[in-house]
Amino acid sequence: MEIITHQVADTQIAEVSAEEIVISSAEDGVDLLGNIYYQDFDKVILHEKNITPDFFDLQNGMAGEILQKFSNYRVSLAVVGDFGKYTRQSLKDFMYESNQAGHINFVPSLAEALVRLSKNS
Repeated sequence: MEIITHQVADTQIAEVSAEEIVISSAEDGVDLLGNIYYQDFDKVILHEKNITPDFFDLQNGMAGEILQKFSNYRVSLAVVGDFGKYTRQSLKDFMYESNQAGHINFVPSLAEALVRLSKNS
């Protein structure tokens, strides 16, 4: 796993880059948040491919637990991926509502993630 720093105007954003799954449990998500927070970032980009598919099954509570921690620590998050493969309406609604609030974003590209997170300064 590598942390790539993006500078957009006065905003520093951490991008988590890895070939493997980085978050396979709620504990992994909290550990990653702590690591990022300790490095003084309050904006983070994760890639869908680095998150277990279980995260996107809202019934198990993993997404809620992890995203609540990001909210509690006031760390903005963008998840980059192709979310069209997820067909559950509850997940689509959750992503839509998250994007409307702006603190947690589900976006199709790194460029859009950088734009959204730089607006939430």
